[in-house]
Amino acid sequence: MTTSVPETPFADAAPGRRLERAAAALTANGFTVEILDDAAAARSRVKELVPEGATVFTGASETLRLSGIDEDINTGGRYEAVKPRTLAMDRTTQADEIRRLRASPDVVVGSVHAVTETGSLVVASGSGSQLPSYSGGAARAIWIVGAQKVVPDLSGALRRVEDHCLPLENARAQEAYGWPSAINRLLILNAEYQPGRGTVLLLRETIGF
Repeated sequence: MTTSVPETPFADAAPGRRLERAAAALTANGFTVEILDDAAAARSRVKELVPEGATVFTGASETLRLSGIDEDINTGGRYEAVKPRTLAMDRTTQADEIRRLRASPDVVVGSVHAVTETGSLVVASGSGSQLPSYSGGAARAIWIVGAQKVVPDLSGALRRVEDHCLPLENARAQEAYGWPSAINRLLILNAEYQPGRGTVLLLRETIGF
């Protein structure tokens, strides 16, 4: 089955002035923000930010996969990686333990589907497995975000999720699992009240959905 993916302006990289505006707004809302050139720089920065031996959960993310960050965390042996551990567990008899491990790691690393120039992060999910750790369960959160994900406001963020991200994720899910994706859960992070908890690595290049 082939799923049509529409052409949208949401794939275009935001210019530097818009990245800086989003970064300033996020900073004012309590997030730590770094503007980096590309995914390679983000990959190196994540290694610096995440201490060796930490329990780390990675949210499902094309950005992490394409950048190599997912592989670094889940197969590199440097961390106590949550994802491979929970995938090896019995989903029936160990469901509660799986849920707890994913909800409260030392560090969660992932991405978001939109960043607004007013300083909010927007994440859509089918299963919601990454959302508890994103919203506050993890001691620290790190999000790697491509330049195409910057939008003016929350209205634009929701349009990006529905018009751009969902068709792309739908096509990926159909190919990978044989069934479609859906926006079953939506998380909006308007601020980070705990200083230093949430870090956004905002890239000048496009990567991911």
